[in-house]
Amino acid sequence: MLIYVIEDDESIRDLIKIALEGNGYDVCAFETAEESLAKIEKDKPSLALFDIMLPGISGTEALKLLRNNKNKALKRLPVIMLTAKDSERDKINGLDAGADDYITKPFSILELMARVRSLIRRTEETKRAENEIKLGTITIKADSRQVFAEGELITLTFKEYGLLVYLMKNENRVISRDELLREIWGYDYTGETRTIDIHIRTTRQKLKAAGGYIKTIRGMGYKISEDML
Repeated sequence: MLIYVIEDDESIRDLIKIALEGNGYDVCAFETAEESLAKIEKDKPSLALFDIMLPGISGTEALKLLRNNKNKALKRLPVIMLTAKDSERDKINGLDAGADDYITKPFSILELMARVRSLIRRTEETKRAENEIKLGTITIKADSRQVFAEGELITLTFKEYGLLVYLMKNENRVISRDELLREIWGYDYTGETRTIDIHIRTTRQKLKAAGGYIKTIRGMGYKISEDML
């Protein structure tokens, strides 16, 4: 796991680098934000530590550039701000710029390591949560497009998978057949709404008992709910 350290004070930079490497992390250390930004898209670090007061672009300005980047990974890169400033306004400015955490100098290395571990753990938990969609005994792993019901892997067609994902992302909301056609088949689809009924039926059958989560709302459409009644 690669961590970027951007700190213009050489002694502090070296201390942080040694501590991180001693805890098993790979480290790239930089004196200026410009140096780090020139390499960051290629290196894809897992976390960055930015000092605020840097020569050239400040840590806060560098963070704003990252948060406005078109690259999704950079926009969401976990960042801890390091600074000698400790006023409430400075902290607010750093957090408003998109910092995930803030630590004021002087700080203990033990505290810094604890914050690094905590932020990495929270980030990994968020990634796992975003990758999984759950409802009752149904779990969808979005990155691999796998669907599990009662712990069993279920094979769905492309459209069945799309229907189930859309229903689960709109849990407890009644969705019309026209909306499902528009969202799953596309705006130019000219087929009949009977197509939806057929795909819903086959999806329910494949989900077995968990198919009971999908409910027909007469005259309106479908909804999915953890309540099978």
